[in-house]
Amino acid sequence: MTTLTGLTFGRKVWIPQFVQAINQEKCIGCGRCFKVCGRDVLQLRALNEEGEFVENEDDDEIERKVMTIAHADNCIGCQACSRVCPKNCYTHQALANSLN
Repeated sequence: MTTLTGLTFGRKVWIPQFVQAINQEKCIGCGRCFKVCGRDVLQLRALNEEGEFVENEDDDEIERKVMTIAHADNCIGCQACSRVCPKNCYTHQALANSLN
């Protein structure tokens, strides 16, 4: 099993950690992570009282908003989102490939 690694500008080994999940129970929808992500990975979505996503955000049923992973394929593994998160909502994982 191999792990994707890279090099920093200073030639130090760096292992990208890609976003896997956001704990929506902890998320307060502050948007800090959205602002630091330049890769269009995240999306702020509305929830109703039952915890279901609401498509029409003008609806009176909105209880709160939470961050979601909209385009995981765009993540570069920089972990900027988790570094700015005040509630420690993020789970990241290195990309591992098996050689066959």
